[in-house]
This record gives sequence, structure tokens and C-alpha cells, in this order.
Amino acid sequence: MALDPSFIGRTYPPTEPYEVGREKIREFAVAVGDANPAYLDPEAAKALGHPDVIAPPTFPIVLTMRAAAQVVQDPELGLDYSRVVHGDQKFSYTRPVRAGDRLTVAVTVDNIKSLAGNDVLTVRGEVADGTGEHVVTSVMTLVARAADEKAGE
Repeated sequence: MALDPSFIGRTYPPTEPYEVGREKIREFAVAVGDANPAYLDPEAAKALGHPDVIAPPTFPIVLTMRAAAQVVQDPELGLDYSRVVHGDQKFSYTRPVRAGDRLTVAVTVDNIKSLAGNDVLTVRGEVADGTGEHVVTSVMTLVARAADEKAGE
């Protein structure tokens, strides 16, 4: 079943604040194999002009995927998540994510299209800090693979 194109432009309520902790940043940096001192050592981050450690560039996936669940789990959209693969991910920054940030994410369905029988869903997440200032925009593309007609799916 094709996704409902009337969802294009739909914005969901902002998430509850996510408090970014030093340890979460360190764990993420270790998990992705990035030993940049600015991610691990507050003094190294301060030497670069940051008030505390900063997060690796892909760290916002932690909170933007959680926010995108509002779209993915919306029963009216008609997305079969068991058929979904993550097609693409982009981040556009105003400033780095820092330890101590309290971030919220508002997600919007930017596009829905069909390619070769696959549904392609583009979701944008606008991440703001506790003062409402923009920090980063996340754009993720999810592909819901077409059902295999021969297998009866």
C-alpha cells in the first residue's frame, strides 16, 4: 500500500527535551571509533573555544530517530516498518551539539514519493536548544521496499 501523500508538510509536536551528557557523547564517540579529544576531554574542547565537550557530527541521530518515530509509527501514514531500510542521512549545523544541551526535535514530512514500487519517505528534524535556538537540521530518507509479488508478500 502506498504512503499517503497528504502527509507531505505535516509537522509533529516537538519532543520532550533530551539532555546531552558527557558520558553519552563519550560512549557515542567510542562506538563510532572517533577519538577526537574534543569529544572526550572538556579541556581539549575548551581549548577549541567550546564550553564543554562536543558531540561527533552524527550524534543527533540518537534524538532525531526517536523523534521520527512519531512519523514512522503514525498508523494513518501506512508505513510498513518491517520493510524499511535507512536510505540516506544528512546533518546541517548551526553549531555543534554540546554536553549540557537540552535539545528538542520537531519533525516534518518533507517528501513522499514512489520509485520502482518502493515508497521513499523524507523526514526533516529541526533540533533546537533550551532557548529555542537552532542547533542542527537532520534529513533522513527511509525506503519502504516494495512487497515481493512472487512471494505473495
